[in-house]
Amino acid sequence: MPDSAPLSVTRPLWLLRPLIWASVLLLAACAILPPTAEPERKSPHTATPIFAPVTTPTPEPSSDPIPPTVTAEPSPAPKTEPLAVFLSPDIPWDIAGPLGATLAAGYTSEGRSIALVAEPENASAVLQWGPLESQSSGKTSFQRTYVLVVPFATVRDEIRLDEFIARWQGSGKAPLLLGDHAADVFTALYGEPGATLVPESDLLNQLQNTPGSVGLIPFDQVDPTYKVLQVDGINPLSNAFEPVGDPLTFALTLRGPGSEMLLPLISGAGIPQTNRDPALLASLAMTGVTAMARLTAARVERHGYDYPARHIADELTAADITHVSNEIPFIKGCKVNPSTSNLTFCSKPAYWAALQAIGADIVGLSGNHVNDFGRKGARESIAFYRDNGISIYGSGLDTTEACAPLMWEHNGNRFAFIAALAYWPKSAWATDTKPGACYYYDNKATILETVQKLSLEVDIVSVELQHYETYHARPTAKQVREFRELRQAGADILTGVQSHVPQAMEPYGHDDLGSDGIIVYGLGNLFFDQMWSWNTRSGLIARHIIYDGRLINTEILTTMLHDYAQPRWANSKQRTRMLRRVFQGTPDKPNPS
Repeated sequence: MPDSAPLSVTRPLWLLRPLIWASVLLLAACAILPPTAEPERKSPHTATPIFAPVTTPTPEPSSDPIPPTVTAEPSPAPKTEPLAVFLSPDIPWDIAGPLGATLAAGYTSEGRSIALVAEPENASAVLQWGPLESQSSGKTSFQRTYVLVVPFATVRDEIRLDEFIARWQGSGKAPLLLGDHAADVFTALYGEPGATLVPESDLLNQLQNTPGSVGLIPFDQVDPTYKVLQVDGINPLSNAFEPVGDPLTFALTLRGPGSEMLLPLISGAGIPQTNRDPALLASLAMTGVTAMARLTAARVERHGYDYPARHIADELTAADITHVSNEIPFIKGCKVNPSTSNLTFCSKPAYWAALQAIGADIVGLSGNHVNDFGRKGARESIAFYRDNGISIYGSGLDTTEACAPLMWEHNGNRFAFIAALAYWPKSAWATDTKPGACYYYDNKATILETVQKLSLEVDIVSVELQHYETYHARPTAKQVREFRELRQAGADILTGVQSHVPQAMEPYGHDDLGSDGIIVYGLGNLFFDQMWSWNTRSGLIARHIIYDGRLINTEILTTMLHDYAQPRWANSKQRTRMLRRVFQGTPDKPNPS
């Protein structure tokens, strides 16, 4: 059989589980029983201890007489009755192995030895593995969340739980591929799987070559080359995810009168409490072109300053970090000129209400219209941001400020944001003494060096380029070459903020170019008035999920522009059309060699 072929999970493999558990108990017992210890009597639980407490030999009588005024106090009798513990055989091996060893080599908080028993009715403490939703009583520990995945370039977004169960049992219309760590977890609930066991190193390849297949892996094994499917509408990537009730989240639960005594011992077993700690997660929503001028401005004046944000605000404000690429300056007394031939753009400061409504935290200013009202207008706009405490990057009062990274942190995840303009006009470029955008080609060596340095100091380096504008989903050869060059330098997230139409995305797993990451060649428009074609009305929002310092996934949100100013969430037909166009535009990946 070729190395890449999937291994079918058959009944004989699962019948090995009792033998494995028997080996665990035997090895644990052999490892810790003193070779000369006398056998212990069986406890009232009829359990055989797998750890015998070491007893101190009785010293020989001393030849010196004990003074008559001194009375020797008897030592308290050691507690020799072991605590009977039952470990459920379907506990995942990465938990069961160290857990069994810890119990075998330890005492309870009351100094009692541990005895593992074969039946739960003979135990004072029962350790069971099951869905978190069923853990209504007892002490819960060692929580694990699993996810269903497909290749990134997949249109499908969701799967029903009953379809997953059918696939698990081998009766689905398409196969379920199990990663190495997921094989044992669901057996007690759904029976022995009729699914296919695949080494996790080969899972993506098998998914790509098996049409309709779905993979099952632990949450912390996700990387950007996968798309995570929601299960009955539950999204495990969301920062609002609730593990209780999630059908793919399991936990170890301790029950019984002796369980309280085990908690301190189990807590010190060195086993991670969870593979999805919300305190380690950050979501970053990055949006496309914003230029609230012309017809967009006219609609804002008519319907209210927050009009553009009304349909998408809830989703964007929920992100931990919300990014906006604003191409034009905020100018007091800005006049609304709705003519489509108008190419000199500005926004009134009051229009910030639309960006505030979507929860904008950071603003990239690498657009080629930032100096449309001259250097004086650029200074006024930069002062507006700074006076209102709004974090900006990509523009500044001089080149040094414009090219400087913006540093950010959320839930322990450290970010560096850099933005540059790789396009004309020259009047938009910052100089040593004048404001404007960081011009990429004059500062390329410094930017690449900065990216390389920051990649060793922070977790996520995000770089935006305002590049040459086209209206095609497939990026130009020069765009591909220069974005990949930044990726090679150490950027984790690359975003083209020039495109007025959605462009391709290029995800990388940890086996590609050394680290996880993604190139987003273009997001299309957010707040801009280009209603003249279906493609310019289409928009993407990239929601990047960072966990414990690593980009693990990117979700694609899709919008459709209405009334020259207001993006709304795309319906299923529109979304399917957008995603297919984006995926078809993806360039071939570089050869790792």
